[in-house]
Amino acid sequence: MSSHTLLLLYGSQTGTAQDTAERIGRQAQRRRIAVRVQALDAYSVANLISEALVVFVCSTTGQGDPPDNMKNFWRFLFRKSLPSGSLCRLDYAVLGLGDSSYPKFNFVAKKLHKRLLQLGANALLPVGLADDQHDLGPDGVIDPWLNLFWQKVLTLYPLPADLSPLRDEDPLPPRYVFHFLDDATEKPVVKPLLTDGQAPPSSARPFPARVVSNQRVTAAGHFQDVRQIEFDITASNIQYSAGDVLMMRPCNSPEDVDQFCQLLRLNPDHYFVLTPTDNNTAPVPVRLPQPCSVRFLVQEFLDIAAVPRRSFFELLATFTTNELEREKLQEFSSAEGQDELHSYCNRPRRTALEVLADFPHTTAELNVNYLLDLFPEIQPRSFSIASSLLEHPNRIQILVAVVKYKTRLLKPRKGLCSSWLASLESSSGDVRVPLWVKKGGLKFPQDPDISVIMVGPGTGVAPFRAAIQERVAQGETANVLFFGCRSESKDFYCRVEWEQKIQAGHMTLFTAFSRDQEDKVYVQHRVKEQAKLVWELIENKNAFFYIAG
Repeated sequence: MSSHTLLLLYGSQTGTAQDTAERIGRQAQRRRIAVRVQALDAYSVANLISEALVVFVCSTTGQGDPPDNMKNFWRFLFRKSLPSGSLCRLDYAVLGLGDSSYPKFNFVAKKLHKRLLQLGANALLPVGLADDQHDLGPDGVIDPWLNLFWQKVLTLYPLPADLSPLRDEDPLPPRYVFHFLDDATEKPVVKPLLTDGQAPPSSARPFPARVVSNQRVTAAGHFQDVRQIEFDITASNIQYSAGDVLMMRPCNSPEDVDQFCQLLRLNPDHYFVLTPTDNNTAPVPVRLPQPCSVRFLVQEFLDIAAVPRRSFFELLATFTTNELEREKLQEFSSAEGQDELHSYCNRPRRTALEVLADFPHTTAELNVNYLLDLFPEIQPRSFSIASSLLEHPNRIQILVAVVKYKTRLLKPRKGLCSSWLASLESSSGDVRVPLWVKKGGLKFPQDPDISVIMVGPGTGVAPFRAAIQERVAQGETANVLFFGCRSESKDFYCRVEWEQKIQAGHMTLFTAFSRDQEDKVYVQHRVKEQAKLVWELIENKNAFFYIAG
C-alpha cells in the first residue's frame, strides 16, 4: 500500500459522519496505510479521476438531501456532461449513516453509490447502510462492513513483508502539535474570522450581531423558559425571507472551561501555535486564530459538553497506564460493550468533560497534542427565524426554548446553545453573537390570492410568525394559524401581536391550550373542528398547508 493513499471523504451535518470517517482513518493508520480525511466540499472533485482508493461516508438530511458540506460535490458529480467511464480507475466504497424510521433512509449513500457505478468506478463491496434503529445502533452495520472492507483492501494492496499492523493499544501520532509561546507576557489579540461586510456572512466568516433584547416569553412560574431574542444585523449584508434559518455556534460555559483546564493542568491564558504533523493532515481549522489562547480553544471550539462517541473511548484507552481505567475504556470502545456505554453515557447524557473527571488517572496522562483528535469541533445550531425584515428592518428575532432536564446524574442536563443564549443580556454591555443565515426548507407563496394554513404548536410557531409578518407587509391577509401550547396564561407566545393582527383583519387564529381543561386539547383537534374551512381554502383558494414543531 506504500504507493497508494486511502482518501476518506465525508458529508456530515451533525458531526457523526465526520467522526466515523476519522475513526476509519485511524484504522487505516494502524494498517500502515497512508490516509487523508476531508469534507467532500473541501476536496477538489476534479481530482477524483486520479484517485485509486476512496471511501465516502455520508449522512442524509431533510427529505433525502445531502449534508451542507457536500452539496457542491453533489452538484458536480451529477452533471450530465460527465463521461460514463471517467472514474474507471477508481476503487471505492460508500458507507451511509441513517435512520430507517425515515422514508428516505440513507438516500444520499444509495444515490452516490449508483452514480459512481454509472461513472465507471469499481465498488469494492456493497454500499453500507448503517441504521440508528439497529439493535446495536449504527455500529451493528459499520463494524462488519469495515471488517469486509479491510479484507478487500489488504488483498488488493498487501502490506510489505517487513511491516505489520500496529496494535490497538499503541497510540497513533496526533494530527497537530501545540507549540506554546515562550513569552507569556506577550498576549496576542485573538481575533476570530468575521465577515468583512462585503459578502454575506457564512460559517467560516460569521457576522458579530449585537444582542438587542433577550426576553422571557413564558410566565415566571412556568417550568419551561422560552426566550424571544433579537439581534441587530445592521451593515451585515444579511438578507432573509420567511422560512430561513439562523445559524450560530454556542460557547462552553465559563465553569466548564475552568474545570477542563484544571483537569488537564492547562493555563487558559497561555497562547500556542498549531502545526499539522504531516502532509496528509488537514490544515489547521480556519476558526482557530494563530496564535490562539487555550481559553479560546476550549470555550469556542472544543465540544467538551457533548455526549462522547465510541471513538472518544478508543482514543482515551491508548493514553492510560492505569489498568482498571484502561479495562473500562476498552470495554466501552468494544463492539460487545456498547450496551454498557449506552447505560454509562448516552442514557444519562454524560458529557465528555464528566467522563474526564470519572477517569482521573487517564486524564492526568492525556497529552495536549491530542485535544483536536479527542474532541470534535462545536457544531452550528439552527433556529427558525421568527421575524421579517419588512416589519423589523436590520433585525433578526428567534424563539428559543431553554433545554434543561434531569437524568439519574445529580447535575441537571442543560442544552449548550439554549443555556448560552439565555445567559446573554443586552444590559451587560455590547454583547455579540457571531451568526449567519441559511436558506430554509419552508417556502411561502407570493401570490396574495393564495391562502396559507399554518399549524405551529409551541416554538414551532416561529417560522409562521415570520411568514405572517412578511405576508401582511406585502398585503397578503389570507393567513390562518393554528397555535397550540399548554396554557393560555403561561406560554401563549406572541399573544398581543396576534390580537393586533386579528383586529386589523390580517389573520385568523385558532388556539389549543392543552392543560387549561380536564380533557386535553391539541392543534389537531382544532384542525379537525375547522375541517370545512380548511378544505374550502385548499379546494377554492389553492391554500398551502404547513406544519412545524
